[in-house]
Amino acid sequence: MKNLKGALMFAQSGGPTSVINASAAGVFIEGLKSSAITAVYGAANGIKGVLDENFYDIGKEDKKELNLLKYTPSSALGSVRYKLKDASVDDTDYKRILEVFKKYNVRYFFYNGGNDSMDTCNKISKYLATSGYDCNVIGVPKTIDNDLYGTDHCPGFASAARYIATTVMEINLDAKVYDTPMVCVIECMGRHAGWLTAASKLASVGGLGPDLIYLPEVDFDVDKFVEDVKAVCAKNGNKCIAVVSEGIKNKEGTFICELVSQGARDSFGHAQLGGVAATLANLIKEKTGYKTRGIELSLMQRCGAHLASKVDVEETFKAGRAAVKAAVNGETDKMVCYKRKDGDKYAIEYELLPLELAANTEKTVPLEWITENNTNISDEFIKYALPLIQGEAKAPLENSLPRFAKLKKVFVEKK
Repeated sequence: MKNLKGALMFAQSGGPTSVINASAAGVFIEGLKSSAITAVYGAANGIKGVLDENFYDIGKEDKKELNLLKYTPSSALGSVRYKLKDASVDDTDYKRILEVFKKYNVRYFFYNGGNDSMDTCNKISKYLATSGYDCNVIGVPKTIDNDLYGTDHCPGFASAARYIATTVMEINLDAKVYDTPMVCVIECMGRHAGWLTAASKLASVGGLGPDLIYLPEVDFDVDKFVEDVKAVCAKNGNKCIAVVSEGIKNKEGTFICELVSQGARDSFGHAQLGGVAATLANLIKEKTGYKTRGIELSLMQRCGAHLASKVDVEETFKAGRAAVKAAVNGETDKMVCYKRKDGDKYAIEYELLPLELAANTEKTVPLEWITENNTNISDEFIKYALPLIQGEAKAPLENSLPRFAKLKKVFVEKK
């Protein structure tokens, strides 16, 4: 809908990243400049902030602090994992969202997140449209998992990839200093898509890549893993570095971590993964007697802003700005996407994808990039990912420590 005039509401959802606040900075800075936008609000803890009528007045923030968001990890407004039921089943939440939007004249809504967040964004957009309420809704992508459909890559992936590749190189050097056997199993995030685990391949550019890489796109066989490790050790002086995805599954489709224990599930019904590295490291120790280490990168890979990619930060900031520009120009029910331009020199342009296509559709690593009997990654991945991790983008230092954004977070007075 063109020529809308009203308030902007922005919210963050799902797992944070080292650059998700760069999206926020882009949305906020562009929104505060627009004559079509009368106020800029930031919802506390995602869609729950809208439902609970808890949101901040971004117009009261210092411009310096908003700019520092580009270099500040995690979700500055707070995040949430909250699943909206289909409106046809229970429209209670939707009625509440509409009530709040009408009360504060919210005419622009931006939801910043991954697959599940785009599903939420899509549901809200469709409900507002069928209710006859004019509000332009745009999804702002994020996810280190890099599994959103329709975009060349996702904001946050490149910085996490740079962290993983760097850490694998450092571990590789550390783990091989003794003249005794050592097997390291490193676990990366990734439920069904192995982009982050594949990122460990970038360490090979510096000659310090892993010996074995296992992605969730293909079945994982525990017995074969043991034999793969033994084969590497036989050739490498009883040293081996293996990188595995937290989401590796056996041929029956059971997560390897669930073979050990029945884990908890989140509000979307997803199994909470983790512990694969420790499990496999203990197995190798049992089978070989070698010293082993299970290393779970866990939160570090998504909050390591000290290793953020400049390309990632700048693209993410511009994506937030592009989302606002698109909405003000009348676009709605879309997600901002990255399209890689043709040519030898890396460059992207921003496109819009219908939300219903982005919602709950996962993009996985191409099977042809998985090589060596499912234990390695081809150079095609390096060609794809290496341009994304270029450059440094760090927060300014105070007392040799990063100076992250400090928002006032002034709540909007409830009406």
